[in-house]
Amino acid sequence: MKKLQYGMVGGGPGAFIGDAHRRAISLDESAKLVAGCFSRTHEKCIAQGELLGIDESRCYANFEEMAKAEGAREDGIDFVVIVTPNNTHYAVAKAFLEAGIHVACDKPLVTTAKEAEELQSIADKNNLLFMVTYTYTGHVTMKYMRDLVKSGEIGTIRTVMAEYPQGWLYDENSWGGKQGEWRCDPEQSGRVNCLGDLGTHVENAVYTVTGLKVKRLLAKMDVVVPGRKLDDNDQILVEYDNGATGVNWTSQFCIGCDNSLRLRVYGSKGTLLWFQENPEEVILIKEDGIQRSIKRGYGAVSADAAKYGRLPSGHTEGWLEAMGNLYDNFTDCLVAVKAGSFDKAMIDYPTIEEGVAGLKYVEACLESNDNGNVWVEL
Repeated sequence: MKKLQYGMVGGGPGAFIGDAHRRAISLDESAKLVAGCFSRTHEKCIAQGELLGIDESRCYANFEEMAKAEGAREDGIDFVVIVTPNNTHYAVAKAFLEAGIHVACDKPLVTTAKEAEELQSIADKNNLLFMVTYTYTGHVTMKYMRDLVKSGEIGTIRTVMAEYPQGWLYDENSWGGKQGEWRCDPEQSGRVNCLGDLGTHVENAVYTVTGLKVKRLLAKMDVVVPGRKLDDNDQILVEYDNGATGVNWTSQFCIGCDNSLRLRVYGSKGTLLWFQENPEEVILIKEDGIQRSIKRGYGAVSADAAKYGRLPSGHTEGWLEAMGNLYDNFTDCLVAVKAGSFDKAMIDYPTIEEGVAGLKYVEACLESNDNGNVWVEL
């Protein structure tokens, strides 16, 4: 079958995340970039397109024009990648879904649960695939932890401690450059900063590994660094649907922390420990108290997780490969759709349903915090 073709909205000159998505897709050469609206400035869009080898006729002045034109072309794109600030995700995704084009969107999905549910409804109605790139869930080791939990290796989950501190926005005189400025701006980021940027990762990582859904929560959301308007430190007490409890903590002013996502999953028969900055390793501790270090690339890793490995053990795989793994599965599913052989059981990427769950989590946290840190049912 002919290689898939994709387009991108966002990811213009100097943009970090757009370049990362392009590199991740290129790892498996499963799709070719052929169109884009890379910038709100058409000249910049054309310049970026030239650098990427895109025909000028497919470098569009705006996403509406791009969706309409690509949806009408016989050789139009198979999917679009959305890598713009949060406040634009809804309009962009809606335009492409209505044009019959599959979507991959950076997280958080949108800024409100209502918008998220509307997109889900359109995607379902048009039988379109929609991936939300919670990148960390693409790690071989995170998929392995999921398999360990499913197999009952650590028994019934009793509590989950999850955290994601960063330190890049600690300085009141520094706004983190272009990447930080829009995240700290309510007009572009929505009602949250830290919780949307990091907290949704935490919520989704816990769900991916444990399969547990949040039943209710109590949130304390703080604005600590002088000059900030949105939250930069969040502490959430969580109760899950099986009765287990948890604590989710995210922060952006913790000096010395880079992308310090950690999971500690405590079950009736054992414990799982995982640290994103050392993603090659899972620590499993059973009733005997012995810490077992299980590394990607070895036979102990379950086959369903190990199939995403790209290199022999000792040759480190990281964040870019994790994103590539999500796209690997997403494009496999798209190929199956085109061939008429798709089955939902093939999906092993974060779906739009998970994007909706992330927004409901955010809104419940806001409701809890706004009402004096009370328990809120989801």
